[in-house]
Amino acid sequence: MGRVSKEQAQENRRRIVDTASRLFREQGTAGVSVADLMKAAGLTHGGFYKHFDSKEALVDEATARAFDGVGTGDRPDDDSNTGADTGEGAAKDARRAFVENYLSPEHRDDMAGGCPTAGLATDMARGATGSAARHTYAEGVREFARRMADDDDDGLVRLSTMVGALILARAVNGDPLSDALLAAARAEVSA
Repeated sequence: MGRVSKEQAQENRRRIVDTASRLFREQGTAGVSVADLMKAAGLTHGGFYKHFDSKEALVDEATARAFDGVGTGDRPDDDSNTGADTGEGAAKDARRAFVENYLSPEHRDDMAGGCPTAGLATDMARGATGSAARHTYAEGVREFARRMADDDDDGLVRLSTMVGALILARAVNGDPLSDALLAAARAEVSA
């Protein structure tokens, strides 16, 4: 088999990182083997180490990719329209719409495409303190809180309520408690 072009190698790496970003949010980093990841990316297992020195290196890059696109309007957890740069009334309306979307059954059910803050929390808590992934994650959490802030607070309570409710709702999905958790958090954060 011949060598792949530089462009094809870059495309393969992008595909691996994109696939890992989704699978890690859905199944956790420990729940995804290199073989399963490469199969999901449509590539051979042996090709992984041509792109990455280790799975940890991929986790670092996939975590960064998971936070790419947050704030661009194209994701269910997108916080770009919380109104940080608009008037007070528009900001409240935008934040309310964001909260409704974030704490919706659709977002709860889309773990792979959903919020990296909620989807990667457990993995980051178990990961190495000084890792690049953990640093990227912390920066993403800070930015999320900043976007949820208003003149009265720093956004940390809203962020914690929303992310916590989403994680718990996912954990009990299929039980009426799941929808109740989402509704209670929506009411609290929107108040």
